[in-house]
Amino acid sequence: MSEPKAPTPTPAGDTYKGWLFKWTNYIKGYQRRWFVLSNGLLSYYRTQAEMGHTCRGTINLATANIAVEDSCNFVISNGGAQTYHLKASSEVERQRWITALELAKAKAVRNQAESDDSGDECPTSPPTSGQGGGARNSNSEVQSTLRTLGSKVEDLSTCNDLIAKHGSALQRSLSELEGVRLGGDTDGKIRQVTERATLFRITSNAMINACRDFLALAQAHSKRWQKALHSERDQRIRLEETLEQLAKQHNHLERAFRGATVLPLSQSLGSAKGDASDEDDENEFFDAMEDPAGFITVPADPKYHRRSGSNISGLSAETGIDDQSLCDEQSLGSNPESPQSLEVEPVRKRRTKIPDKPNYSLNLWSIMKNCIGKELSKIPMPVNFNEPISMLQRLSEDLEYYELLDKAAKCQSSLEQLCYVAAFTVSSYSTTVHRTGKPFNPLLGETYELDRLRESGYRSLCEQVSHHPPAAAHHAISERGWTLRQEISLASKFRGKYLSIMPLGSIQCVFEKSNNHYSWKKVTTTVHNIIVGKLWIDQSGEIDVVNHRTGDCCHLKFAPYSYFSRDVARKVTGVVTDKEGKAHYVLSGTWDEKMEFSRVMQSNKGENGTEGKQKTVYQTLKAKELWKKNPLPEGAETMYYFSSLALTLNESEEGVAPTDSRRRPDQQLMEAGRWDEANAEKQRLEEKQRSVRREREREAQRAANLPEEGAEGVEESFITDSPLKSVHQDNYEAMWFERTEDVITGESMHVYKGGYWEAKDHGNWDMCPDIY
Repeated sequence: MSEPKAPTPTPAGDTYKGWLFKWTNYIKGYQRRWFVLSNGLLSYYRTQAEMGHTCRGTINLATANIAVEDSCNFVISNGGAQTYHLKASSEVERQRWITALELAKAKAVRNQAESDDSGDECPTSPPTSGQGGGARNSNSEVQSTLRTLGSKVEDLSTCNDLIAKHGSALQRSLSELEGVRLGGDTDGKIRQVTERATLFRITSNAMINACRDFLALAQAHSKRWQKALHSERDQRIRLEETLEQLAKQHNHLERAFRGATVLPLSQSLGSAKGDASDEDDENEFFDAMEDPAGFITVPADPKYHRRSGSNISGLSAETGIDDQSLCDEQSLGSNPESPQSLEVEPVRKRRTKIPDKPNYSLNLWSIMKNCIGKELSKIPMPVNFNEPISMLQRLSEDLEYYELLDKAAKCQSSLEQLCYVAAFTVSSYSTTVHRTGKPFNPLLGETYELDRLRESGYRSLCEQVSHHPPAAAHHAISERGWTLRQEISLASKFRGKYLSIMPLGSIQCVFEKSNNHYSWKKVTTTVHNIIVGKLWIDQSGEIDVVNHRTGDCCHLKFAPYSYFSRDVARKVTGVVTDKEGKAHYVLSGTWDEKMEFSRVMQSNKGENGTEGKQKTVYQTLKAKELWKKNPLPEGAETMYYFSSLALTLNESEEGVAPTDSRRRPDQQLMEAGRWDEANAEKQRLEEKQRSVRREREREAQRAANLPEEGAEGVEESFITDSPLKSVHQDNYEAMWFERTEDVITGESMHVYKGGYWEAKDHGNWDMCPDIY
């Protein structure tokens, strides 16, 4: 077996990879496995190709014990829970692994101790604007650099101890060798000396590499600190001069107030305003002129990726954010003369709690016996299966993580922008992991507006545009330069133990600045344990997020849950490719927690997988976080597991249309815990909708001179939950949307035609139908 191609490990925590033989069982014995040592964790895989998707086991070296058995074998154990019996191909190979493991263990123990000591410290909040934020951020940067340098010094100390240890062992072996006469045990002593000399050489090389890293880091930061010191000194001189000018102006104003003429007073005020604004502009310009190259060299550890004023330039260089637009936004927010800061009306405080869900038992037999002798189309579903929001509100929840689209709008690279759009598509499923309740099916013509223009810079509108089959149209527009539109209808199939829900229709996102036009579809949602057991939800399928302007594509795969799989549950993987098919980014994570992306440096075909297919191996840089789920509010388990946004969706709001879901009476009664009244009100609304539909069909038949045929439908039923089976088509024209064909994708969908927000501004809703 050949030695690993990875370089000799350094005490700086670098990744060390290679092949080792691992004991499996008495039947198979030692099996060849690919081991990866990184960040204090030793993981192994069957092949190199598995590194991107399947880890066979991981052991934390911070609590592990490393023992050497013989010239090639060694054991790693963490107290009985995990024990790895490993064998290297040679003594030198074993010594290299032992050295790398000892260095990694020392650093892991040190990092764990540091995290325990700093656990009570409050994290530094990102500054908003001004010199105070710049000073706090500069101090945070210095502290971060000092921690890095301290870590390097600890690495040097660890290497020093190891060199002293192995040097003493080597000296003892040399002394013993001098005392041994020719013949006898000379061969064994020479082999022992050679082994310890090799170990000493490896440790010495690690010490040299650590010294080189420390020296390079110290030199790089010393230049930046010198530059920062000179800049601070120059700024202090300017501040002293400004303070002197302000003191003189203050005295002049006092004299003018006591009896001087009005003209000098106005001139003084004008001079004071001009000097103060000039000084503020200089200070903001100085804060923005931080050295961008210095922030790119910050270690790529997530704890250093804090979004603050001082690392904006570094973040822009790494993610492709438009520096100019970002600076413009910050200056607008901090400028006291901007129109936004002149508004005295405070941002509305949204509610954070709804009434607790009543503990009503659901008797399936009482529901089924009421269905005996009735048509399936007239079987109503009680609100016991529901949650107190409509499907339109559930559709609006896709904007829970709108910040991803805001970041995407600032990206200069279309490939990086595609990563954020792909993360946005995954984030829309994070709110469904505990949400087993069924949303209310909207009535035909029902609408829902989500106006977050002042808080978040966007607003959206949903409308139920069809009842047979049920379909909802959604339009959202943001001041940050993006537009989201979608039309979704649901098809369901009951399989006995589980229910599969297949969303039909597409989602499109358009960015104004780059004119990039993206489209994708949703995956299948499966509700398990319909008859017996606790309900749980899974997402499975594949999504292709396509940029129709450039031809870039992100292929996402939602792995279905399997009891026998060793993969993490709810796993999502993806690859971003250009129009030529070349991979640029790899995405990984879970649809209920977070997503990360890594830049692809090189790709090649790996070894054959379990199914005989050749898998592609991507060599990537360190992964960076794209999206992370927001924690649920306190007490969410008693509030239908609603997120912070979902808790506000049904909150009453003035000025909305009379068809808005907030005004739906059965939904409001259910939220208040009055489920019996909600069921009665729900039946009244369904019967009213059936009557309106029958009248609309009669009018259509009279207009076409056709004989009347009874066609009834119900708002919620076992049969209408499967729109693919419906044969009725609504003779209905949407109020705020119109069906059109997209010139880019060629798809036919309902698109917002305008007029809603204008009607809201004028308070004129005469055109809205009476559906409640």
